[in-house]
Amino acid sequence: MNIVIAGAAETDELGKLPHMSTTQLHLQAARNALADAGMTKDDIDGVATVGVPGPIQIAHALGIAPAWLDGTGVGGSSFLFHVRHAAAAIRAGLCTTVLITHGESGRSRVGAPRPALGPDSLIGQFELPYGVLGPPTMFTLTALRYMKETGLTHEQLAEVAVAQRRWANRNPRAMYQDLITVEDVLASRMVAYPFHLLECCLVTDGGGALIVTSEERARRSPVHLLGSGESAESPIISQMEDFTTSAAFRRSGEAAFAEAGITHDDVDHLMIYDAFAHVPIYGLEDLGFVKRGEAGPFIAEGHTSPGGRLPLNTNGGGLSYTHTGMYGMFAIQESVRQLRGEAAAQVPDVEISVVLGNGGMFASAATLVLSSHRP
Repeated sequence: MNIVIAGAAETDELGKLPHMSTTQLHLQAARNALADAGMTKDDIDGVATVGVPGPIQIAHALGIAPAWLDGTGVGGSSFLFHVRHAAAAIRAGLCTTVLITHGESGRSRVGAPRPALGPDSLIGQFELPYGVLGPPTMFTLTALRYMKETGLTHEQLAEVAVAQRRWANRNPRAMYQDLITVEDVLASRMVAYPFHLLECCLVTDGGGALIVTSEERARRSPVHLLGSGESAESPIISQMEDFTTSAAFRRSGEAAFAEAGITHDDVDHLMIYDAFAHVPIYGLEDLGFVKRGEAGPFIAEGHTSPGGRLPLNTNGGGLSYTHTGMYGMFAIQESVRQLRGEAAAQVPDVEISVVLGNGGMFASAATLVLSSHRP
């Protein structure tokens, strides 16, 4: 059975939306995705989402009586996991059409839950006493070790933000669109060494939704799921096997490529979760597009920028487009747009797109191989 993404849409607006609650963001994205698919809520018998509200609340709010639910919550990569799980459920006959929703008031915090990190948690016991809490201080551990071992320079790290701004400059929905230079990045406020402000993800409000179903039930412009993979490493960053590479990135990517039966030369377009500037560097290497220590120079040479041979994060990414806290949904959305030929910064002749999601601080990962053509 061929599994497809039959509908994909984001909320009407992204950015600062204090007039919309987290639940409203979910529901608006869901309605937009249903309209995009040419479907109604009555076509849906599976619901997946993460956080609060959960899948039960979303199903109830939309008037859906689901036969299948998925509330897998593994950070920003959760939505890639949901696509993979939905495909398995549909093939197993547990449901026919799954709605995956995301809504997050990351900036305005309207109806957003407050994270609880007790002293008995792993972070509370082993990292917080040393001042390690939250993405800026957690990700610095990996970035600094990577820079020490590979020779990545501050200028090359800054090039990641510069390259992605080139794409955002072509995207009217991007939060930041003005072109920037390496000098601009290095002159921006230091947040946590070695990260300057422009090397850190945005904090925004917004949401998105997907409709996953079989090819037979799709009504317009389906995007085909060729392969997928999922994995995890450690819930706390200090217990990573190696600070300079993500085992979850490697394992999920290998599984997705094997299932899809593709090679790196087949990939026309790439989305790598970019919470901070070094994450796309890890993704390029761990997925096998370049060798260890080569990703920084690869990006600096323009290969991932407009006109480059491996278009990467073409919506502007979490550094310039949007980042509500869990970015994976938006990476999938851009992949779908590119495959349909509907992206703001459209890449010519995109037939295969790969999406790599990160959850937590390299805690979880999932990879999707999507195509404009059936397998």
